[in-house]
Amino acid sequence: MDDKGTFEYNYSAERAREVEAIKRKYEEPKEDKFEQLKALDRKAERRGRILSIAIGVIGTLILGTGMSMVMVGQVPYFIPGIVIGVAGALALGCAYPVYKIVTKKDRDKVAGQVLELAKQIQ
Repeated sequence: MDDKGTFEYNYSAERAREVEAIKRKYEEPKEDKFEQLKALDRKAERRGRILSIAIGVIGTLILGTGMSMVMVGQVPYFIPGIVIGVAGALALGCAYPVYKIVTKKDRDKVAGQVLELAKQIQ
């Protein structure tokens, strides 16, 4: 209140968001059931994703090595280059099936927890 007996209030949405963001930094994190459900789902896919990316990168490097050997154009490198390139292509072809298999196993491990949390949320 000022001297005239009137009340003045200024609201700023931007300021309120900033205050809320600072407040969240200092609050203890509380994980609700929906966040737990999302974390379990991410955990079930993480190992398969990492393995498939590693296999894909290694397969790409092997395939590139074989291609380089073939591109040299000298006879002693041609046949080994083809063999190495095919091995790299096979490794690349295995990346996705490895992802599917590993992810399915990990999902089977956490299926009970996920289904229980899903029932509690609904």
